[in-house]
Amino acid sequence: MVLLEMSITPLGKGESVSQYVAECVRLIDESGLDYELHSMGTIVEGELDQVLDLMRRCIEQVAKHSDRVTCAAKLDFRRGHTGRLKSKVESVEQKLGHPARKNP
Repeated sequence: MVLLEMSITPLGKGESVSQYVAECVRLIDESGLDYELHSMGTIVEGELDQVLDLMRRCIEQVAKHSDRVTCAAKLDFRRGHTGRLKSKVESVEQKLGHPARKNP
């Protein structure tokens, strides 16, 4: 299984890009893969081919609105492990002895 963190940005569309993020999140929702949206990107968990195809489709969706799109991506491939979207955070929280702060 793979965790893919991605942040896709259309260039030349102003400071707020939430409209384009929402279009990508719709695609992610439709994929059925587990994901977590955060303020700087989205983390998706799935098989390598699934997450790479999803990233491609998100880039193509944003490219419908902009001639130039940037994508920052990070992959964590770990054979034989699932549910890492939550378990990695839970492991850190266990060592902290309390939940990680999510919002002030």
